[in-house]
Amino acid sequence: MNDWPQGWSENSRGDRYGRGSAGEPESARVMRQVRREPSGPTPGQAPQYGGSVPRQPSSPPYGPGPGYDSDYNTGQVYGAPQGGRGGGGHDDGGYDGGYRQAPYRGRRVKRTAVTVAVALLVVTAGTYFWADSKLREEVDLSIVVDRPEEGDGTNYLIVGSDSREGMSDEDKKRLHTGSAEGKRTDSMMILHTGSNGPTLISLPRDSDVEIPSFKGSDSGKFYEGTGRRVKLNAAYAEDGPELLVRTVEHNTGLRIDHYVEIGFAGFANIVDAVGGVEMDIPKAFKDEKSGADFEAGKQTLNGEEALAFVRTRYAFAGSDLDRTKNQQKFLSALANQAATPGTVLNPFRLYPTLGAGLDTLIVSEDTGLFDLASMFWAMKGVTGGEGTSMNMPIAGTSGGNLVWDKAKVEKLVEQLNNDERVTVKGN
Repeated sequence: MNDWPQGWSENSRGDRYGRGSAGEPESARVMRQVRREPSGPTPGQAPQYGGSVPRQPSSPPYGPGPGYDSDYNTGQVYGAPQGGRGGGGHDDGGYDGGYRQAPYRGRRVKRTAVTVAVALLVVTAGTYFWADSKLREEVDLSIVVDRPEEGDGTNYLIVGSDSREGMSDEDKKRLHTGSAEGKRTDSMMILHTGSNGPTLISLPRDSDVEIPSFKGSDSGKFYEGTGRRVKLNAAYAEDGPELLVRTVEHNTGLRIDHYVEIGFAGFANIVDAVGGVEMDIPKAFKDEKSGADFEAGKQTLNGEEALAFVRTRYAFAGSDLDRTKNQQKFLSALANQAATPGTVLNPFRLYPTLGAGLDTLIVSEDTGLFDLASMFWAMKGVTGGEGTSMNMPIAGTSGGNLVWDKAKVEKLVEQLNNDERVTVKGN
């Protein structure tokens, strides 16, 4: 019995395209669009088959006609965003505008980010060159005579002076500095930087040293050494930074690469510019001469309080040695707070911080802002435990002056010159 609908026969099926036949070559068969209609022809109506594939009913441009599966012949690539261009080649008339707007928004964000980065770079570079041009390169180390050989690493001589330059009478009263004329060294430290971490060494101002032969910084006159011994801070008072460097080099055998000096006002202003410095004071103390009045415990010191903290000496039994330890502790904490990405990379914080100390910051002629930044990072390393802080080794006293331990000092200088890890212990 013939199972085909009425009016059909096996021979009247034409080429039988679209149905497929197990007896035909695979290449002779073509898949038509699937028509989603009732499962069979209407009774009494034969399908419209001919000798070729029937034309598809017309449909709106780019849109599937009724009854067709929209996933065929639309040019859509599987996995591509809906409404976008697929590999089939034609543009879907119903594309979602957000697909093209997303790259535009991305480009806009990138342009904004680049603009901001360039602006910050320009401002930062401008701040750098401005600050570098403001440095007071007033110390001429080229006139220092009979200098030691250069060693490995870099050595800074850091000096805190009692200069009252630029201070009003109100400032002097507020900071308890008095009104003495001229300036003297209130603190002196050698900072060595190298491959084995930084080493910070305090030179007590009461150290017993020999004044060597030297060339006058102003007169250019040569003064022959007589072997006279004085306190270390007398060298600065006698002929300024150049003689101080000459005296330190002569008595240690260590060559100084950079000289950095800051006065009272600049020191206090820098502390205020960074928002104060947190300190942990182990024991309460008070000193009327410096204005210090501190309770024990953690506290944030402003510029006035910080200056009083580093200048206090009469409240301690150890006098100058205890004061130098406090100076090291505070300067390391200050560097730790100032040398942070939040300050260094932010021109709106870097600018006031640099400007706060430039008025009283004096450096040697070959010392630039990059050298100062390296100095601060090294001092930060001391605080972070990457380095060593110590006083110059002391063997005793002579006429009220502190006498250095000669053997320990020689060993210390040898280790620094060879950029070795320091094993010598100070007081």
